[in-house]
Amino acid sequence: MNAPRRNDDDQTARWNGPAGHAWVDLHEVLDGMFRPFEELLVEAVAARHAGSVLDVGCGTGAVTRAVARRAGHCVGIDLSEPMIDAARVYAEREGVPASFVRGDAQEYAFEPAGFDAVVSRFGVMFFGDPVRAFTNLRGAVKDEGALRLVVWRGPEENPFMTTAERAAAPFVPDLPPRRPDQPGQFAFADPQRVRRILAESGWAGIDLRPVDAVCTLPERELVRYFTRLGPLGTVLPGVDEATRARIVDAVRPAFEPFVQGPDVRFTAACWAVSAQAAPAKLS
Repeated sequence: MNAPRRNDDDQTARWNGPAGHAWVDLHEVLDGMFRPFEELLVEAVAARHAGSVLDVGCGTGAVTRAVARRAGHCVGIDLSEPMIDAARVYAEREGVPASFVRGDAQEYAFEPAGFDAVVSRFGVMFFGDPVRAFTNLRGAVKDEGALRLVVWRGPEENPFMTTAERAAAPFVPDLPPRRPDQPGQFAFADPQRVRRILAESGWAGIDLRPVDAVCTLPERELVRYFTRLGPLGTVLPGVDEATRARIVDAVRPAFEPFVQGPDVRFTAACWAVSAQAAPAKLS
């Protein structure tokens, strides 16, 4: 019965610790890599002429700022204090109508019906209690307000995302496992699970469309990428330098199929999820 609370605490610790700082340090690489999905979300809300948008799990705020430039005011929310601090700096620097709050979207006290739409790029797969989270988000939007998400499909369709842990497994046998029914990158891979969560949370018109996008990062950033992020990034800080060097020497060649000259290219297999807030039932 206490598992969701423990999961929430784990996520708070993770994103306010090394993982959050890694995303800040690598934000330019990650924002460039995931730009196709940023553009998809911006077009989706711009087409609805949404005037006020909530970006869930906003990280360092790339999507929040992009939506604000096109659709009006956008509020980003994230658990991570280092990422929210960075997001505020970037938004102020660009002079866009974006604002940010540090908080857990699963329980944050949003103004009722305060938004026209909710968006998220890879930010909703980490809730300890996803039905509770999406119920809370339903209350934050107007009736028939839009929900537009990008989430990962399964690991079998995203080999790039598991390359580092597979190559490192002989050296680090206790890497944290990927469980499809637990918070994590692939928690929304099962479309039936996503539909059930949203339907139970007050959303209607639920649709999942497969989206495959080619993502790119500079080859010179590859080692920094796989040593700072993902399951491998969580354990490397705890190993000695000699072991770390052996792991890097084993993992880097495993990415060779994705290297094309100065770039690393891979196909990200995702779901574009859309829904709308079902009208509130009259009591």
